[in-house]
Amino acid sequence: MFDRLDLPAPARLKPDLTDWENKELAAAWVGHATVLLRIGGMTILTDPVFSPRVGIGLGLITGGPRRLTAPALRMGELPTIDLLLISHAHFDHLDRPSLARLSKRIPVVTAHETTDLIADLGFKDVRELRWGERTQVKDVAIRACEVKHWGARTFHDGHRGFNGYLLESGKRKILYGGDTAYHENFKSLPKVDLAVLGIGAYDPWIASHANPEQALAMADQVSAEFVMPMHHSTFKLSREPVGEPMERIVTAAGRNEGRIVAREIGASWALN
Repeated sequence: MFDRLDLPAPARLKPDLTDWENKELAAAWVGHATVLLRIGGMTILTDPVFSPRVGIGLGLITGGPRRLTAPALRMGELPTIDLLLISHAHFDHLDRPSLARLSKRIPVVTAHETTDLIADLGFKDVRELRWGERTQVKDVAIRACEVKHWGARTFHDGHRGFNGYLLESGKRKILYGGDTAYHENFKSLPKVDLAVLGIGAYDPWIASHANPEQALAMADQVSAEFVMPMHHSTFKLSREPVGEPMERIVTAAGRNEGRIVAREIGASWALN
């Protein structure tokens, strides 16, 4: 494909996966909304997007945004994945070319009315969740959480769902927020160790994406000890400068800025 003729710049950092399999709680930012999470003895990959462009396939090219920075890990460098989480059907979250390259033995948890988009890819275990519904994969419980966004992939499929996810194993909890504008639905959730929340694409799309201060306020709803920003610095989806979201959330955190972890594509974090 011609997409490969203009590849993005490499990520400056590569996630430190040393002793990854023995981590009780860990996270690594691959890029955009693609995050490696370690909880309950499992490695979870969220919204896997490794393509140089995302959007509608137009023969030899893809009609959509080009990556500014390459994924911090190539697909062949990923650790063994135990679960795939897909938040919704937008092209920058559900990327069929990336999913096609992953093992079909990996269980997939996705939003309702989205299975048809991946049914032909061969995954053996695909589970759709509506808000409030739960499922269990090994030692990790997954609950779909209500968020404020929209799920249509094209102009004619507004019936599709869109989720955040609460992951629980023992006393450890992670909130993966997917795409969302500001809301107060997370107030009903328990306290979490880590909140992974989008902080970009808010200008002018504030009705669909939280700004950094709003993301931090939603992290406060679940008393998140640590906050991992994502959905910024990877694709140019809006008008704000590329570096602005991270600058704003660190400023908003103030004296608690140490709470903001994995601030650059390729950065990783683990609970000490």
